[in-house]
Amino acid sequence: MFQLFLLLLLNIGSLFLVGCQAVKPPESETVISPSPAVAPTPPKPSAEEVKAASEYRQLGLEYRSQKRYPEAIEALSKSVNLDPYNLSGGVIYGWTLHLAGKQPEAIAALQKTLSLDPNHVPALNALGIVYLVSGNLPLAVETHHQAIKLKPANEIAHYNLSLAYHRLKNYDQGIIHGQEATVLEADNPHPWVSLALIYWDKGDKSLAQQTYQKAIALDGRYRERWFLDHLKEAGFTVEQIDTVEAIRQYQ
Repeated sequence: MFQLFLLLLLNIGSLFLVGCQAVKPPESETVISPSPAVAPTPPKPSAEEVKAASEYRQLGLEYRSQKRYPEAIEALSKSVNLDPYNLSGGVIYGWTLHLAGKQPEAIAALQKTLSLDPNHVPALNALGIVYLVSGNLPLAVETHHQAIKLKPANEIAHYNLSLAYHRLKNYDQGIIHGQEATVLEADNPHPWVSLALIYWDKGDKSLAQQTYQKAIALDGRYRERWFLDHLKEAGFTVEQIDTVEAIRQYQ
């Protein structure tokens, strides 16, 4: 009887040991991540496609001059699709999207142009402006500095950097680029207005007014309040325009 009990106990123990054995986990499978997709290089356009692209580009510019932006965008989009290697056409398309208030689309179009030539200064200038008016000041500064590195005498980039640095309250850098813009394009009142704005917020109201007078000397309409609204098209914010109005009234 005892032997039978002992045999039964041993059998139960062996079952318990088997049941408690650790189960070896399955070997992990090797997961191969797919390589990131690389944008295909556009095919070279034929002579007929280049000609058609030019015609659509001219049509788009005509529509744009009439502020018929939907028609302009449609025509310029066809032009870019037919001849993507025409970098000037890509900039025109991106800038038209910007004028139509389509900033994300403008950024994408200009970045696509720069993917074909990262050193294309007009595309960098345009992209920097779009970043500026979109409020992305770090990218506006970075893009315009890249343009200046490629073309130091770049009045567009220096002018827009003066506006960007003013908004960042980096007045010393704003003055450097504003002064350079007035040298490179002395007959354009916009850099003088931007420079006056920076002097004003830096605390030198007298110098701000003197600088603003140089803008008036170039265009007498700066004496009038109604004319200041056009500065929004020149990259100024509403707040910056309000400050320019304070400069205009300062005696």
